[in-house]
Amino acid sequence: MQMWMHYPTHRAAVLCTRPATWPKLVEQLGRRGTKAVVIVGEAKPPRDSSAPHEKSSQPTSPNTDAWTVRTLAAARPFLMRVVGPASLGVVAPSIGACLGAPSCSVKPGGVAWVSGSNALTNGVLGWAHARGLGFSKIVALGDEADVDSGDVLDFLASDPSTRAILLAIETVISARKFMSAAHAAARNKPVLVLRTGRDDPFDRLYGAAFRRAGLVRVDSLDDLLDEIETLGIGRVAALAQDAFGSAGDDLAPWPIAARDAVAAALPRARAGNPLLLGDAATPADFGAALEALVAHRETGTVFVVHAPTHSAPVAEVAHTLIAERRHAYRGLLACFFGCIDSATRDELHANGIPVHTTPHRLARAFARLVDFRQGRELLMQTPDGLPAEIPEDIDAAQTEIRTALENGIAELNGERAGRVLARFGITVKLGPPDSLTSDAVEIQTRLLNHRVFGPIFEFRAEGALGLADALHEFALPPLNPVLSRDLVMRSPRSRELPVEMLLNALTALSQLVCYVEEIVALWLVLRITRDSVAVHEPQLTLGAHRKPLAIVPYPRCLEETLDWRGIRVTVRPIRPEDEDAHAAFVAANTAEDLRLRFFGAVRSFDHSQLARMTQIDYDREMALIVTRANGEGAGETLGVARAIADPDNETAEFAVAARSDMKGRGLGSLLLSRIIDYEKQRGTRWLVGEALRENAGMIALARNSGFELTKTEDPGVVGFRMRLCESPSEPRED
Repeated sequence: MQMWMHYPTHRAAVLCTRPATWPKLVEQLGRRGTKAVVIVGEAKPPRDSSAPHEKSSQPTSPNTDAWTVRTLAAARPFLMRVVGPASLGVVAPSIGACLGAPSCSVKPGGVAWVSGSNALTNGVLGWAHARGLGFSKIVALGDEADVDSGDVLDFLASDPSTRAILLAIETVISARKFMSAAHAAARNKPVLVLRTGRDDPFDRLYGAAFRRAGLVRVDSLDDLLDEIETLGIGRVAALAQDAFGSAGDDLAPWPIAARDAVAAALPRARAGNPLLLGDAATPADFGAALEALVAHRETGTVFVVHAPTHSAPVAEVAHTLIAERRHAYRGLLACFFGCIDSATRDELHANGIPVHTTPHRLARAFARLVDFRQGRELLMQTPDGLPAEIPEDIDAAQTEIRTALENGIAELNGERAGRVLARFGITVKLGPPDSLTSDAVEIQTRLLNHRVFGPIFEFRAEGALGLADALHEFALPPLNPVLSRDLVMRSPRSRELPVEMLLNALTALSQLVCYVEEIVALWLVLRITRDSVAVHEPQLTLGAHRKPLAIVPYPRCLEETLDWRGIRVTVRPIRPEDEDAHAAFVAANTAEDLRLRFFGAVRSFDHSQLARMTQIDYDREMALIVTRANGEGAGETLGVARAIADPDNETAEFAVAARSDMKGRGLGSLLLSRIIDYEKQRGTRWLVGEALRENAGMIALARNSGFELTKTEDPGVVGFRMRLCESPSEPRED
């Protein structure tokens, strides 16, 4: 069976036929303009001799069989995406789209569900249906031969109907794509992930990857289901913002004025946090408590825990909460012991009040909102600055490693390994360390090549750092001081250690691994005392090739220093520590120039906005800046050019801005030419942009650079486009 559905701007098909029919059907659909196909059928290894066995260069998941390979090859010329095989389907309730065979109908809601398990998806849909809960999107990934969890996260990150994402997966197909997409999604909305297969020895690595991307990991399906209630019904942004500011292991303390207000309104209640209304409380008492606290915003989010009594029936209390919910401006969550009828529950949901069955579940659900906010803040933090990079030392280290490989040397240890590490400012002491004293810690550090995430760090310390159990953590390079601090501060003894020196050592090790790609494995001992950090017994394993890093490091190869208009300038990718300089760059522009660049009035940007501009994902985004040293020797930004590619590398959108006092000197042309060259090298098919029609300077720059001017839906906006290559290609992972 084949179904074909046509929407105003999208065409999608569902295939429920035998695998041998897929390639031909996909080709026919592609010629009709279909852009996506969901394969519900399961691919089986072919038994007859006519089945295809040829190999293909098409990137596929480990679950790909021969018929699927041919199907993907048939889809590729039409840029058609394939969900499955063995997918339950894709559901978008808000537009009435059901591409597949879910076990029950799905109501519209604010939470997206993504899973590779059909059985789990059906179970969750049945659970939510029985409780009147809905979803923004349902995506059952199936075998992930083409569309995988990273692709779906990419889409959901900017989907306006999705307020939160729940992800249930066992593994990751493409680590680099997943990390980029997860990072982008977590900046915009909560993403919670449940990973099955906890017996995997690298399960901690997945936890480290999720944390690095800003995802909140949950331990059980129950926890994930609770979040459908909290995230789908509650006001997520307000809850998360408040959680970070005031929630912790204890309830928020009340100011004296709040205690006095509650005591005056409810003289029989036990004022304080928690507020105990007593067994004789009436529904009106719940409303009075909310009204008394409304003037005291520091008291935070409201949790209502209620067991039904004769004087306060569940339905009446629920109606009071609905009527008074405006007073809980930071959000309200409820827990009703005993039965709550479906009509009352649905009415609470409709008014934005999540309902949990036990206080424990309510508290755990809220704690994960805290985790989300903290993870998001970690993503937005600006590093203090990396250890000094000396290009000559980096080049010397690379030369020494490559010379060793050319001479057939695959292992460096002792003095030779120490010399390479010293190039990055890492103190090395030859010979085994002295016997361990009570004030010293030894951390065994390894660089491993993981089959999914590529080069990763593993840190072990047996019973050290004040922990009863062994320390065992993973980390994904590249590291910076903020990320290193997040790793170190998990130790109860972190305050006793020379934290700054340890941060520099970890970050320098990361730089070594990122800049010298011929290091395929590493082993050493980090010995930490109260006043020193040193490396002992370093061993480096060399190789011509290694897996790519899951997170693209700073692309030092794009740095260029030149004389421009009599000024010594550097053109380079932007870095997180450029935030202050970028704020100064924005402030140095006139109000009119900012309006032309951002299509509206702009005065300044806050930290979170500047962090988004300077902490970019080098995998699919590039921001090249022109800097020079000012009179005090610090760097100042003169101009910036950005380009952001779509997940398929089909189109990249660019923008260019020069500081107002630098306009008319060719700075925009200098930057734009380099962005064009970068996207060509990346294999992007089209480079596009837009400008306000009155922005004559930008329009002239685009025309002179070879762009074709195009019409847009807005008559006040001019479009530009340039074909860079005939067909998009996967960006190199090197």
